[in-house]
Amino acid sequence: MTGRVILNGFLLLAVVISVTASWIFSSDPARPNFEFLPQMAHSPRYNAFAPNPNFANGSTLQRPEPGTIPRGSMLLHYAATPQDALRAGEELTSPLDSGNVRARERGAFVFSNFCAVCHGAGGAGNGPVAQRGYPPPPSLLAEHALKMKDGQLFHVLTYGQNNMPSYASQLSREDRWNAILYVRAMQAAATPVPPPTPTAPSVPQLKTTQSDAAKVAGGQL
Repeated sequence: MTGRVILNGFLLLAVVISVTASWIFSSDPARPNFEFLPQMAHSPRYNAFAPNPNFANGSTLQRPEPGTIPRGSMLLHYAATPQDALRAGEELTSPLDSGNVRARERGAFVFSNFCAVCHGAGGAGNGPVAQRGYPPPPSLLAEHALKMKDGQLFHVLTYGQNNMPSYASQLSREDRWNAILYVRAMQAAATPVPPPTPTAPSVPQLKTTQSDAAKVAGGQL
């Protein structure tokens, strides 16, 4: 018991001494008393295009090493060609389920901000940019667009096609799939249901009377 009291008293004394020393030597509360490794706390700053003696080439902005990939980026091994667009249609599938309401709503937002200016709000290719002289894009409701697979649409958004530029720098990989999901929902809502195949009308049976039968026999009918 006596030993515990002594230990507690020693600890209390140490706390009092530490607080007192901190108050005495701290003339400015906003300034720390002692900075350990001040070079790390106040390291020199270099602008992106400023000279930098820490690198052999003297530049601050360095080129990435060959073969490196930006963090969070996934490469696509396709070329910006129609042939590779078709190949992407066969090899790439959407990671989103058609019933994902949240992704579809995000796709509607992406479409209204990046696609509707040319394709129009309904996807018919009559957006405000096309109405002011820019070559109108094909309708997303046309048969050709309906037959395009999701992977091919993703290739078009990533690499561009004809007058349409690439949107890879504006839209993330996820947002491109979200936009495609919304386009599919828009196409499904706008595609008319084919009418049923008409059946051949039945030929009514004519009733013949005795006089008509006599005329037929006589060759008059």
